[in-house]
Amino acid sequence: MTQRERHGQAQERRRLGSSDEPVEDALAEEFENTVTEGANRLNRTWRALVITGLFGGIDVGLGLLAMLAVLDATGSKLLGGLAFGIGLYALRLAHSELFTEDFLVPINAIVAGHGTWWQLLRLWTATLITNLAGGWAFTWFVVAAFPRFDDELIEASTSYMEKGLTLETAALAVLAGFTITLVTRMNQGSKEGIATLANALISGLLVVGLGMLHGALSSAVIFGAMHAGAEATYLQWLIWFAWVIPLNMAGGLVMLTLPRLVRTWELVTEERASQRAATGGSVAD
Repeated sequence: MTQRERHGQAQERRRLGSSDEPVEDALAEEFENTVTEGANRLNRTWRALVITGLFGGIDVGLGLLAMLAVLDATGSKLLGGLAFGIGLYALRLAHSELFTEDFLVPINAIVAGHGTWWQLLRLWTATLITNLAGGWAFTWFVVAAFPRFDDELIEASTSYMEKGLTLETAALAVLAGFTITLVTRMNQGSKEGIATLANALISGLLVVGLGMLHGALSSAVIFGAMHAGAEATYLQWLIWFAWVIPLNMAGGLVMLTLPRLVRTWELVTEERASQRAATGGSVAD
């Protein structure tokens, strides 16, 4: 090996960090964290899935209540979205589950050999249904307790559903899925409490404050408006929901999760090889 080659290797090692992994130390640590957490989520019992999903919907409802209070006091949608982040912060601290948070973490676990696609389908289905159920129930109490917020709820709901599927609304749904998934990745990159709070507030500001369309978050607003007497029907909501969710998934999976897997593919293959050795030549498919 020439001196120039040795010098080039030394520079590359300084760039990546102190570990022997073929990517930066921070990425290696984040990958390990997501695989571990993803495996835990995939292996939850049905009871745990239902409870964490229900409380995910309830936490979203708490964020909705904070948003309505700020909207009523200030009339600012951006400040209302920022307040909505309180619910997302509660969701994180309580270890509840939000549907779009599962677009990155458990998939990393599966491709690394720590879970199956059936487990992912089970996680997605249970979380989505229970998020909606929890949000529907909690918003009923919000409307019953604070009828003065009815006008804000109905106005917000109308802004979500009135345009139908257009290029604009499709882009808003894609961006919502991307944003929530990105914030999930950001949370994996930091264990600091202040960073978790900042990420939650950023999510609320961008997704809710800018009127993006998110299947679980926006549905809580729509359900609240229905409880408050809005003219929207559950069939209209279901049609809206049927195109928003796939676009949320496109934003989270295609725009962020797939490129992230490509970036850390060396770690994926190493982990799969480790799993094969530990299980006698087979990994979960």
